[in-house]
Amino acid sequence: MSQNTRNIAIIAHVDHGKTTLVDAMLRQSGIFSAHEEVAERVMDSNDLERERGITILAKITGVRFHGTKINIVDTPGHSDFGGEVERALKIVDGVMLLVDASEGPLPQTRYVLMKALEAKLKPIVVINKIDRPDARAPEVLNEIYDLFIDLDAKEDQLDFPVLYSNAKTGVAKTSLDDPSEDLRPLFEAIMAHIPPPAGDPDAILQAQVANLDYSDYLGRLAIGRVFQGTLRHGDEVAICHLNGAIQKTKITKLYSFEGLKRVDETIARPGDLVAVAGVAGITIGETITSAETPKPMPLIQIDEPTIGMTFTVNTSPFAGKEGQFVTSRNLRDRLDKELLTNVSIRVESDTPETFRVSGRGELQLAILIEMMRREGFELTVGKPEILTKTIDGKKMEPVEMLVIDCPEDYIGVVIEKLGSRKGKMSKMVNNGSGRVRLEFHIPSRGLIGLRSEILTDTRGTAILNSLFHGYIEWQGEIPTRPTGSLVADRAGKTTGNAIFNLQERGEIFVNPGTEVYEGMIVGENARQSDLDVNIVKEKKLTNMRASSADEAIRLVPPKLLNLEQAIEFIREDEMVEVTPKSIRLRKKILKANQRSPRRYASSPRIQASRGGVNRSVAVDSSSDSTRCGRWGGMMSTSPARRTKLSPPISKASAPDCSIVICSLGWW
Repeated sequence: MSQNTRNIAIIAHVDHGKTTLVDAMLRQSGIFSAHEEVAERVMDSNDLERERGITILAKITGVRFHGTKINIVDTPGHSDFGGEVERALKIVDGVMLLVDASEGPLPQTRYVLMKALEAKLKPIVVINKIDRPDARAPEVLNEIYDLFIDLDAKEDQLDFPVLYSNAKTGVAKTSLDDPSEDLRPLFEAIMAHIPPPAGDPDAILQAQVANLDYSDYLGRLAIGRVFQGTLRHGDEVAICHLNGAIQKTKITKLYSFEGLKRVDETIARPGDLVAVAGVAGITIGETITSAETPKPMPLIQIDEPTIGMTFTVNTSPFAGKEGQFVTSRNLRDRLDKELLTNVSIRVESDTPETFRVSGRGELQLAILIEMMRREGFELTVGKPEILTKTIDGKKMEPVEMLVIDCPEDYIGVVIEKLGSRKGKMSKMVNNGSGRVRLEFHIPSRGLIGLRSEILTDTRGTAILNSLFHGYIEWQGEIPTRPTGSLVADRAGKTTGNAIFNLQERGEIFVNPGTEVYEGMIVGENARQSDLDVNIVKEKKLTNMRASSADEAIRLVPPKLLNLEQAIEFIREDEMVEVTPKSIRLRKKILKANQRSPRRYASSPRIQASRGGVNRSVAVDSSSDSTRCGRWGGMMSTSPARRTKLSPPISKASAPDCSIVICSLGWW
């Protein structure tokens, strides 16, 4: 057992301050020089992480406190990246649970804590952001105790230390009135409550890989923990692959983690977190063990994916104009590379040009698409679809726990919106701050496209968080977007004149001067049906003068969709075209004359005859009259003129609607 090492993971909900706290721990441990400039959230090294303010990939760093090496694993807070959390918890001996002093435990808090308790890890609870004006630390602590009890924590896990912190200023306290001005109480709590790593340095070598990295000079790097035995630089070892095969190799490089750097090592003992080179072909979950007496470790268990999307090559008229990698071979190679480092996704090939990619949620797949886009790939993606199961002969679908924080004024509209999507409210909490927390259980299908609608209905004031909850029996049809699409009917450049005339039809998605093609979606129709529009129509020049001819047109600013909004918007017959420079929406079938018109819930219809020609007439059962779309004119109820229909129609032949007679005297 190594008394001079501690391994701890920081777990929390999104934006509760994990990475900021790690920043403060690095600064106060003396890792950085006094003159060294350090960026904010230094652990978020990925461009996407910095832009979105979230952690996507788990990362390891190391600090020293009074001669003890503390390895810290910064984990993602979003459940879509739960695979990273599950692997991180495999290589640590304790967790630091961070909770916002105002928001309290949220769905991801529950998720990461559940995983930590299942792994029998010792917890330290840190209530962060105590400087917030709406902080309510005592109430949040009671909620944390309730959460532990709800997750069936053992008695020794319930006996956790509690600290109060302000990660931004680098302060931790054992109580709210503690005069502490640094993070010393936090370091001391880690030393006192996180057990040193167990393991026998003289036993058979066992080191499990939890992550992968790549070096241009050394090739693939395996990052993991030594559980038993001793690993030395230059050793001959065996790799136990997932399929049972054993491959012998030589350790060419051995690194440990100090701050943001990798440090050369010659030996690694039980409990050490190391990066190893010379292990070509190794993947996550495999074991590095003794070459003479191989002893593999149990595999890392990862939750199954719940949502899938179809990735295909870009087949639009603009294919190949903006991207560097456009073929199906490029797409396959990139997805195979992703599988090496991301164990929580699955890839299946339907056809040589189509790939079915499954993951934990829309955000995880959207991040993958965005990364590919920035790397120069062109591709087309379809509507997200949930993955069902058959259990005891019944069709089951995933259900999520959804938590919505919103102002009191919008409770009604939120409950109404969730009710139409088969959501069932399980809890409502009003803390008296003017905001209410609502908890629902809702099928995963009901979440697709929900975020943008809720934000619109609540004027951007609602906060949504969801967590996979299990499987329930299929809940039937769920209504989707109630509006249609405005579809360009020809190629060209959009004009201000055409957009001005289309503004009344719905919301426009493109600016004037944008190149479009036939079948490209350029806006959202205010009505249910799709509408083919000429958005490239120019204003004709004439020699005639008129007082209103040169009036300035007023254009409403277009709604430019980002990747997540575009994925939420599309229907089954639509796709998102993704290139390094553009995100476009399109129909699967571009030609208007080849697309079948979309049909919605059909109105009751009756058969009528004129001049020997039979026609089917739609009837609005909620009104006393309706318009005949084929012949024109208003249709009205008139029992006195019922005999003029050929053949005569009685109530019995159309029980769900009014009897309609053409009022134009054609009968």
